[in-house]
Amino acid sequence: MNKNLKKMMTYYRPYRKIFWADMLFAILDAAVALSIPLIIRYITSKVVFMEPDQALHKIIMLGIAMVLMVAVGCYSKFFICNYGHVMGAKIEYDMRAEIFGHFQKLSFSFYDEEKVGQLMSRITSDLFDISELMHHGPENIVISMLKILGAFVILLNISPRLTVAAFLMIPFMIVYAYFVNRHMRKAFRQNRIKIAEINAQIEDNLSGIRVVKSFANEDIEQKKFRVGNEGFLNAKRNSYHYMGAFQAGLGSFTTLIQVCVIVAGTYFITQGSVDVNDLITFILYISVFTDPIRTLIDFTEQFQNGYSGFERFMEIMSIEPDIEDSEDAIEAPVLKGDICFKDVSFAYNDSTPEVLSHVSLNVPAGSYMALVGSSGAGKTTLCSLIPRFYEVTSGEITIDGIDIRKMTLKSLRNQIGIVQQDVYLFAGSVYENILYGKPDATEEEVYQAAKNANAHEFIMSLPEGYQTDIGQRGIKLSGGQKQRLSIARVFLKNPPILIFDEATSALDNESERVVQESLEHLAKNRTTFVIAHRLSTIRNAEKILVLTEDGIAEQGTHEGLLANGGIYEKLYHMHD
Repeated sequence: MNKNLKKMMTYYRPYRKIFWADMLFAILDAAVALSIPLIIRYITSKVVFMEPDQALHKIIMLGIAMVLMVAVGCYSKFFICNYGHVMGAKIEYDMRAEIFGHFQKLSFSFYDEEKVGQLMSRITSDLFDISELMHHGPENIVISMLKILGAFVILLNISPRLTVAAFLMIPFMIVYAYFVNRHMRKAFRQNRIKIAEINAQIEDNLSGIRVVKSFANEDIEQKKFRVGNEGFLNAKRNSYHYMGAFQAGLGSFTTLIQVCVIVAGTYFITQGSVDVNDLITFILYISVFTDPIRTLIDFTEQFQNGYSGFERFMEIMSIEPDIEDSEDAIEAPVLKGDICFKDVSFAYNDSTPEVLSHVSLNVPAGSYMALVGSSGAGKTTLCSLIPRFYEVTSGEITIDGIDIRKMTLKSLRNQIGIVQQDVYLFAGSVYENILYGKPDATEEEVYQAAKNANAHEFIMSLPEGYQTDIGQRGIKLSGGQKQRLSIARVFLKNPPILIFDEATSALDNESERVVQESLEHLAKNRTTFVIAHRLSTIRNAEKILVLTEDGIAEQGTHEGLLANGGIYEKLYHMHD
């Protein structure tokens, strides 16, 4: 816990000035709250016994002083609420930028295990609670502790006996708070987990809403959601149980403090050891003393929310990227695309079998290489190793004789273009999605890339041409249109190495023909890997690799492999 708190404190560094200003105004606010009851005591014990003219003058002066003090207190509260919240928002901004940047560094293996909705929960609701804690936490502690300590010193000077009576309940209150607080912290952490789970479920449902509706499975989704929602409710119910016990218990203790003071004060008045003015002042200060205790009660809830969120934040930040630049990594030169696999093996983790085992392969620059085989044979995995989406378990991959692990990730991936079966287009316009391939490209370059991908004609037929909004994931476009935009994006990038991952398998015959033509145009003079489902699309490949669970079973040209009558020949007649 101490380690996390120390880390949390570092986020204040860029905002030290506003933080200390916030603390200054918190101190002023506490000082005003402590001073006004003293002035009231002075008026009731001294001023009321003065001569009328002298008393009037004193009352006017003290009234002006109290008005000024109220004004100072008012501005202090304004500063704390306004600028303090801005500071909290800036800290939230910094932390969100940090965790988002960290998400960008994590490899595919991380996202294979995580749910988007849960990650969204960490970057939104968790960070909001953290920022609320980091804004209100220090000022609440400062104001509350100053009021408690200040009231204690003043009360001790007024009447040590009444002070003892007032603080009689404090040890019991602390012990009670300690034990209930331990349970409350666990409950709030469980809340975070359940909120993340239900966010993941909602995100999954909304992303697949068309599948849900196509199967008319709204009732099933409702039942699934109800289970998650009930889990969230139970977690909330458990945390509110402890929070209710906490607040009710401490609220009762603060009331008991007032009861003790009134009972003890009345007794001491009858004994002549305390006068009525002291008891009145004491009761006024009891409220100054108990209010910050209530604030600390609320702060405890806020702390549980914020700190459990920060623990989850640190869980993500502590995950080291399993693929990153080595210390001696170089900027990749302009690559020709001569790729060599040297005894490469790969498994997704230690507990799963190897997907690729001792694969050796030479692909000369500019070659057109096709990969075929049954599902699970490792075709996509083999291609994913080239841009280092996953790291080889053993062996090495070189491009132009350079181990890809010796190149920076950015310079390596900038020279590899990927066209996948499942095209991902971002919400926005056609133009913005093509521009993603080369953000600093000119309009003419974007238009030319679209023409090369056979996309310009259909783009111009859209309502607003290149500025047409295509909806979430390009939902307003057909499969063939989306695929051509993804090809245009790669044309604009203009990389020397291409990977086509079953890019036409989900298209109708007409769309496939147009897209295949675009792909062949794109592949000219580039090292190209094609993962093929329809074997008729790779007849012109210079070499075809047939992958099985045991590795590369066959390799050769289309005609040669058919003549051999092996696995490829069976696959060809099965699919085509």
